[in-house]
Amino acid sequence: MALRAAAAGRIPVTPRGLRAVFYSFSANVPLYQPRTGPPPEPSTNLYVSGLSRHTTSESLRNAFAEYGEVLDARVLTDGITGYSTCCGYVRYQTMEESAAGLEAMDGQFLDGLVIVAEYAKPKPRHLALEDDYPAGGYGLASVLDMSI
Repeated sequence: MALRAAAAGRIPVTPRGLRAVFYSFSANVPLYQPRTGPPPEPSTNLYVSGLSRHTTSESLRNAFAEYGEVLDARVLTDGITGYSTCCGYVRYQTMEESAAGLEAMDGQFLDGLVIVAEYAKPKPRHLALEDDYPAGGYGLASVLDMSI
């Protein structure tokens, strides 16, 4: 009887246990969060996401080669299984070719899935690789400098 009343909406039902944790978390977080910050600068390198697990670098190159000279096409793969991680990079010869490839391939089907193409963001520099950053801890350089 209580289940029928709950299904009809007369009795509020609150989830219990682990389900309550996920319910409370997902109720406050929208499923789609728009990207923040400025869009990436136009470049000859494109980031492609939404690839199929069976997409290879060669099939990615062939799909984008219709819109200009592709210097490099690379699908990122899992080191253990060898399958695609569903994203990759395409590098064109010129900015005009990359703009044409981006315009033509964004939102198109490739190997049965809709892909998203956008300009690739530059890789951020790591602070520990900077010359002015003081190295701390017991790294290799500090171990070699130790005198016994």
